[in-house]
Amino acid sequence: MNHQINRRHLLSGAGALTVSVLAPGEKARAYVATAGVASRPALKPTRLASYISINADGGATAWFGKPDMGQGTDVGVAQMVAEELDLPSERVTVVFGDTAVTMNQGGASGSFGVQAGGKAMANAAAEARLILVEMASKKLGVPVEGLTIENGVVIAKADPAKRVSYGELIGGRWFDHEVEWNGEIGNFLDIKNMRAKRKDPKDYKVYGTSPPRRDVPEIVLGSSDYVVDVKLPGMVHGRTILPPVAGAVPVKIDEASVKDIPGVQIVKEGAFLGVVAPREWDAVKAARQLKVTWSEVKSPFVDQKDIYKHIRNAPAIKSGGDKANTEKAKMDEAFKGAAKIIEATYEFPFQSHACMGPGCAVVDYQPDGISRLWTGSQKPHYAADGVAAVLGVPPEKMQGIWVRGPGSYGRGDAGDAANAAAILAKAVGKPVRYQAQRHEAHGWDPKGPASIHMMRAGVDKDGKVIAWEYKSKGFDQRDVDSNESKPYDNLFSQLTGVKPKPSLYFGLPEESYVFPAKSLSFEVIAPMLESGSPLRSSHLRDPVGSNNHFAFESFVDEVAFATGMDPVDFRLQYIGNERDRELVKILAEKSGWQKHTGARKQRRGDVAIGHGISFVLRGPTRVAIFAEVEVNMKTGKVWAKRMVVAHDCGVVINPELLKMTIEGNICMGLSRALMEEVTFDKNNVTSVDWETYPILDMTQKPESVEVVLVNRQNIPPSGAGEGSMRPIAAAVANAIFDATGVRIRQAPFTPDRVKAGMA
Repeated sequence: MNHQINRRHLLSGAGALTVSVLAPGEKARAYVATAGVASRPALKPTRLASYISINADGGATAWFGKPDMGQGTDVGVAQMVAEELDLPSERVTVVFGDTAVTMNQGGASGSFGVQAGGKAMANAAAEARLILVEMASKKLGVPVEGLTIENGVVIAKADPAKRVSYGELIGGRWFDHEVEWNGEIGNFLDIKNMRAKRKDPKDYKVYGTSPPRRDVPEIVLGSSDYVVDVKLPGMVHGRTILPPVAGAVPVKIDEASVKDIPGVQIVKEGAFLGVVAPREWDAVKAARQLKVTWSEVKSPFVDQKDIYKHIRNAPAIKSGGDKANTEKAKMDEAFKGAAKIIEATYEFPFQSHACMGPGCAVVDYQPDGISRLWTGSQKPHYAADGVAAVLGVPPEKMQGIWVRGPGSYGRGDAGDAANAAAILAKAVGKPVRYQAQRHEAHGWDPKGPASIHMMRAGVDKDGKVIAWEYKSKGFDQRDVDSNESKPYDNLFSQLTGVKPKPSLYFGLPEESYVFPAKSLSFEVIAPMLESGSPLRSSHLRDPVGSNNHFAFESFVDEVAFATGMDPVDFRLQYIGNERDRELVKILAEKSGWQKHTGARKQRRGDVAIGHGISFVLRGPTRVAIFAEVEVNMKTGKVWAKRMVVAHDCGVVINPELLKMTIEGNICMGLSRALMEEVTFDKNNVTSVDWETYPILDMTQKPESVEVVLVNRQNIPPSGAGEGSMRPIAAAVANAIFDATGVRIRQAPFTPDRVKAGMA
């Protein structure tokens, strides 16, 4: 494979575009060379050169330790670096996703790309700017305070003829400067106690502009490779064979059943069973053709129809809650004194990542050199650590290289693909390209956990809420962790016999309601199959946020109506933060909200029309959403026709990319609210393709999505990758109630479920 790098301004001069064509193993060295030097100081979190360099032409390169998963995070980071360096954003190249040239900044996760990763890069850029100005001061003989910067040129204020460019000052050389590091590796890696000051918001020039995503042309034109395109000399292709009953192990393998397939090798380690072959189709045939006798095991799962009963009855193995919770005695007293108690329980299913293509990875095992991983994982640094552990090589002798994959938004099967490739590569001593099949990707990827959510509110004789209790119970949010760095968090290492180490955590709603007595808590139950399970749970986009807030914000509406209040008025009365109340008011105004205190059941022929809202926090970000739905009263089908989003994530870096990110959240959130549900029987997962696990398609998208951005220039940027996913299910459920008078408390809101509710 020729791996094509197409990065504007890496080697560009006078607007020329340079394209380098490289073998995969040369990628990191080429990045360094294109920055204008032949070698680079070793990566260290205390070394400024690990984050920022100035190219020979005076442009900058940001060495960013997170990949972009299609939201334009690299563009946002380029803008943040450009703002601090006083450069146009197009003159900042962002190199990301390669462990050989970037620090581990945690991968793409938690909506931390801009708010944490971008912050560190902007801090480094500010420090670099100060150093450049000090260098210019010495060169020009002008005090620092007498200098200004325009487009990467340092100019004497009193004599504009005195000027020097970044390229003349240091272009092509690395910064030889130390910075103070905060001691964190991952999402919160940062530089602290800087000498430099970040730019004052009143001086922003780059923030608020909307340069486009840089990867779209190469995606549209097909000029860049995907992880499935990686090929190495001597590479073989791998496939795995998974049991028909989850938990079964191979007890007899008929090697003669694949003897007609050229070059096939069988790899078995514990319950792990795989094949490799020089040609990919031969590996596929071998996986299908190999005759295996599996052990007899007890069916590991309950019937799907009994899953919520199972959750209710299963003993809790861990519990937790908000530290600000009201003491139990006070809660009991508050409910005892209530004139009315309102209760409801909500249910949320297992959901799949359902990436557009199955996981794929290539591992080149070099016991005496540098081993390499090519992966589409969100977290190439951590994925490389996990592969290093499987191969038994030191992490410093393992390189992870991110190559565009089929999507992710959580802990999909990309990490498991890397894990399988590593096991196979170590066994056969050759580079292995592993790719799952569709039924394996859907059937065996980590799942968002199923859960139930029990809510109570106590109301006094005047209709005021005096007690509020939220309890969730479900499978572990991270039965396998999200970062793939440990073999025990990966499917195929579990099959070899490595025992899992679950987190025993679920999570709580993030909100700012104030009630006299309030309690939020969760309970975690054990997985139905301890290890190697197709229903093992892990991060799905906005981990358990959709579960928690579907229940919480649906119940807010239920209590509002039970106390004779409009849903917007109820939120404005009980939300305790003025910034949050302001956002709800903005949403109500922009959406044209019409006050009501019960289901209006508006009809147009066989179509019922309803409006609903919800409001959530996600870290520093807050989102309010309005949904207008149409419900076909004959078929039960729900169409979210119009969505309005009021979004407050601090200062807005790139308005258009932010809007596109929110629109993507809306479509994915609607898909999960209306359609997505993992199906399974007592033996295994049965939703194994796009027919049995349908997702929202273009014909079902909203007619309009209106995004209102609240730009708070004096507040640092916070995450946008997941926040607008969180409130969608509740907004739609509330709108369905307004349309039909039926409260749907189990997701997804399929036609059959809606029809059953209306019956």
